[in-house]
Amino acid sequence: MAIAITLKSFLEEHDAHYEVVAHPRTTSALETCEAAHISGDQMVKSVLLGDDESYVMALLPASHRLDLDRINHLLGRELYLITEDEITGTFADCETGSLPPIGDAYGIETVLDLDLLKKQKIYFESGDHGLLIEMAGDEFKEILGDPTQYRISHHL
Repeated sequence: MAIAITLKSFLEEHDAHYEVVAHPRTTSALETCEAAHISGDQMVKSVLLGDDESYVMALLPASHRLDLDRINHLLGRELYLITEDEITGTFADCETGSLPPIGDAYGIETVLDLDLLKKQKIYFESGDHGLLIEMAGDEFKEILGDPTQYRISHHL
């Protein structure tokens, strides 16, 4: 596969500067960090949540665990983890489990963990389990637009 078409189009539309980093194929964010020799604090993990209303994409460092109770409290919702089958339908141009953290590109509300705002360099899934996107932290924040920002995770 390659970079997801939706993601690539979004990055081009926003004139984003990025590098593509190839690495051995992996199946989890922490495995990807190890394979690509990057810190889990710099790798964005995308977690797709939902309820009867809509989806929400939670973005947090790969070295952290999502606090679902906290995000539900902060947003006043009863979100739950979305199943792999539902994710596949929503992200049809991505390999299962390789969710790019750009909710806007897929029409999904985004919530960003505050710890990601401090990073000078960010890495994230491209839609392909063998490719990452590397981008300056400031540029990443800029292309995200204005996501909701909270502390929604804690370090593993």
